[in-house]
Amino acid sequence: MKRCPNCNSLMPEDVTRCIGCGFDSKAAFTPAPAPARVAAPSAAQAGAPRQGKIRGGWALARQSLRVLTLDKELLVFPLLSGISCLLLLASFIGGVWATGTPGEDGAVHKEVSWVVVLAYYFANYFVIVFFNCALVACALIRFRGGDPRLGDGLRAARERLGQIAAWALLAASVGVILKMIEERVGFIGRIVIALLGAAWTISSYFVVPVLVAEKIGPIDALKRSVAILRKAWGESIVGNLGLGLITTLVTLGLLILAGVATAFLAANLGSMAVAFAGMAVMVLIVVLAALVSSALNAIVLSALYLYATEGKVPEAFAGARLQEAFVAK
Repeated sequence: MKRCPNCNSLMPEDVTRCIGCGFDSKAAFTPAPAPARVAAPSAAQAGAPRQGKIRGGWALARQSLRVLTLDKELLVFPLLSGISCLLLLASFIGGVWATGTPGEDGAVHKEVSWVVVLAYYFANYFVIVFFNCALVACALIRFRGGDPRLGDGLRAARERLGQIAAWALLAASVGVILKMIEERVGFIGRIVIALLGAAWTISSYFVVPVLVAEKIGPIDALKRSVAILRKAWGESIVGNLGLGLITTLVTLGLLILAGVATAFLAANLGSMAVAFAGMAVMVLIVVLAALVSSALNAIVLSALYLYATEGKVPEAFAGARLQEAFVAK
C-alpha cells in the first residue's frame, strides 16, 4: 500500500488515481498531450435508450455465468460456506440447549444471551466472509488473466485471517447493537433501524474485494468501500437488483415446471414415490440456485471493483456494458 501525495489516503501500489480525491499521480508528472478531436456521437448512439435494470441484470448474469462455466469449482465456496453455517447454527443451538443458564425466573440472563448472540454473529460472519474472500480472490485471478484453483482462493483467504476476523467482529458488533436498539424502540424506531442497517449494507458493499486486493484493516476497508461508492456512485447496487431478479425468475420458473410435472406424473401414476422424488428435485433446484446466485454475485462484485478502482472492464464482461453499472458523480 502507498499514500496519495495529495490527500494522504491509502491506495494500492499499482493504482495511480486516488479514489478519495481523484488525484492522478501519473498524470501529474506526465506532459499533457495535445487535445484530440472528439468525434460527435452518431445518431444511433445519441438516441439509444439507456440499458434498463432488468436488461442490464440479464447482461451481467449472462457474462458472469460465462466466467462460472470456466471455473465451475467456484461453486464449492458457497457450498462450503452454507454447510459450515448450518453446522455452526446447529452447534450453537445444541450448546445453548445443553448448557443454558436459567435465572431465578427460569429465563436466560439477558447479558449472557447477548454475549451468545455476539459470539454467533462473529462466527457466522467469519465463515461467510472467509469463503467470500476465497471466491473473490479466484475471480480477480481470472479477470487478471490467470487460471485460478480452489487452493488459490483458500490460500488468499488464509493470508487475510486477521483482517477477516477483525471485520467479522466489527460487523457482528454493529449487528448486535442494531438488534439491541431494535428491541427497545417502537414501530417508527424499527423503521429507522432498518434504514440504518440498509445504509451499513450499502457502505460495506465493496469490503470483501478491498480485503482481498488491498489487505487493510476493517475501518480502512469500510472507508475504502465508501470512497469507491462515492467516486463511482450509481447503479452498482440498484442495478444489480436486476441480477437478483433474473436469478429469482429463473428459479421460480424451474420450480413451477418441476411442480407441474410432479403433480401430473403423481396424479397419473398414483405413486407417492413420484411425489417425493419431485419434491426432492425442487429442493435440489433451490439449493443449486442459491449456490449459483451466490457465486454470480461475487463474480459481478469483483468485476465492478476492478472497474471502479482501475477503470478496466474485465475481458469476460466486455460485452455487458459494465460501465453502465456506474454513473459518474
